[in-house]
Amino acid sequence: MNELGMIVNLRKPEAVNMAKNLLEWANENNCRFLLPKQEASALTTAGLDDEKWLKTVKLAIVIGGDGTFLRAARFIMGTDIILHGINLGHLGFLASSRPDGAIKDLENILNDNFNVIERRVLRCVLYHDDSQLYKIYALNDIVLSTSSIARLLHIEIRFNDEFFCVLPADGVIISSPTGSTAYALSAGGPMIPPHVNAILLAPLCAHTLYSRPLVGSEDDRITLIARGSSRDLMLQLVYEVLPGDRIEIRLSRTKKIRTVNLPDKNFLDIVREKLGWGE
Repeated sequence: MNELGMIVNLRKPEAVNMAKNLLEWANENNCRFLLPKQEASALTTAGLDDEKWLKTVKLAIVIGGDGTFLRAARFIMGTDIILHGINLGHLGFLASSRPDGAIKDLENILNDNFNVIERRVLRCVLYHDDSQLYKIYALNDIVLSTSSIARLLHIEIRFNDEFFCVLPADGVIISSPTGSTAYALSAGGPMIPPHVNAILLAPLCAHTLYSRPLVGSEDDRITLIARGSSRDLMLQLVYEVLPGDRIEIRLSRTKKIRTVNLPDKNFLDIVREKLGWGE
């Protein structure tokens, strides 16, 4: 493999500088980076239109933080492109390569010295009066919350059409294993290794003493139904949810995101490094 794609957070000067350095390194090491038009224009080099880029690239380097990685995941969703992140953000569970080790990691990738992790993606469908309004795919999580500050919601929760509870809370997070180290972790949820096929429900500021995160299987379907009269519910901070609307969430059976797993950077290594586990 001597051709790699590249996706860059163009808003970060340090990411742009690293991209330029890697382009120079590639020219000296029999390697070629293929860039989408937006990145190519910013880096004053040749690029491919999005459609051709998605058909040509087999593995892409993502330079930025986890936000950039999630943007890249949405971009390549439905393809077999493998992603590898160089972290210029904060924690960086997805973009796990450090800038000072980027060249060594690239050499491992070019020499096929890596494994591939298949990360499950969440499939979410929003229904109004049994009519489908939106279908969303998410690598990390699906969040139902309110657009108001400190507004109590009542959310009916069902597992596989079986009633579970009505949750009084500020919201609820449904997370994939990949997303368990993101927003769900801050809400008190457990960390789930990406190779474990599971789905996680984590309440946001639940107004009860009994509410705890709950882990379901890869076959479970979680349904959220907006109860009460509140009309300021939002799904993913984008889609309006009205009282009685139904949201069905499960792990997608067809879509996955494939990521690089280098020999010295497995999930437990990253947990110890990023969270100081055991120190």
